[in-house]
Amino acid sequence: MKQIKWFERKFDFSKEQNIFPSIIERLKGTPILIEFKVSTISDLDLKVKFQDSWSIQDNIGHLIDLEPIWLGRLQDILRGDEMMRHIDLENTKTNLANHNSRSIQDLLNDLSNIRGVLVSNLEKLTTYEVFKSSLHPRLNTPMRIMDLFLFVAEHDDHHLARINEIIEALKK
Repeated sequence: MKQIKWFERKFDFSKEQNIFPSIIERLKGTPILIEFKVSTISDLDLKVKFQDSWSIQDNIGHLIDLEPIWLGRLQDILRGDEMMRHIDLENTKTNLANHNSRSIQDLLNDLSNIRGVLVSNLEKLTTYEVFKSSLHPRLNTPMRIMDLFLFVAEHDDHHLARINEIIEALKK
């Protein structure tokens, strides 16, 4: 089954329930899930460019590359900025980073550490702060902190599914 491309996804942030604790758990789980998924994959296969796109290591590196943006957007909302900071939609940082030149263990450690910083910041938020919002620049819609990090969790899942797709293709 092929998943929809990330930039074609639509999001609905109309829920009023506070699901933020569950979102934090999803965010905490991403590094653990990735480590489990790649634990039996050879170093060579981790670096295979799949369908003229990113390798498994590139996908992991991409998640690392975006963490400063997520933390920055959190700060934007907390500060009361009308719009969150923009992101490079061409993924230049990831495309130039050569994540395949790094060891998988270094990538996994970096993802775990940088995600730990983000989660630590999220766990300190009050209920009031979780519902503060700013405009998302690409989607042109208001996003509360809770919505932003649901978006981030969905983005993580998108890359987890992509890693799975690559792993399955390598088995054939």
